[in-house]
Amino acid sequence: MMNRTLAMIALATAVAFTGTAYAAEHEVMMLNKGAKGAMVFEPDFVQAEPGDTIRFVPTHKSHNAETINGMIPEGAVAFKGKINEEIVYDVTAEGVYGVKCTPHYGMGMVMLIAVGAPNNLEEAKAVKHPGKAKTHFEQLLAAVPAN
Repeated sequence: MMNRTLAMIALATAVAFTGTAYAAEHEVMMLNKGAKGAMVFEPDFVQAEPGDTIRFVPTHKSHNAETINGMIPEGAVAFKGKINEEIVYDVTAEGVYGVKCTPHYGMGMVMLIAVGAPNNLEEAKAVKHPGKAKTHFEQLLAAVPAN
């Protein structure tokens, strides 16, 4: 009887932690120069699942990461990191998340996080962006598979 009780407790514990056991962490570097040019997030596209963590690393100085108004799914919490500081963000809602480096937004320093089904893809495509960010987001959003 004791072994059965212990087995049931072990099973219940394993089931309780199953949701977080598969959460992944994605590292995004904030760079002055990367594979795609100057002032970039690398990678500039992350495919994630609800519960995953995105870690923005200020590899070079003068960068931050901030969500863009109109480019986060309903129910998700916006974030704004400080210049030169790492920020860790857990994606919770399915959809696309647009992210910018505030000082270099017009230079095209943007990225996209796609989480599960792209529920807010059309809303995200409707957001206006300055300078090179517009072209960069056109490319990133076009790569997101519509459900």
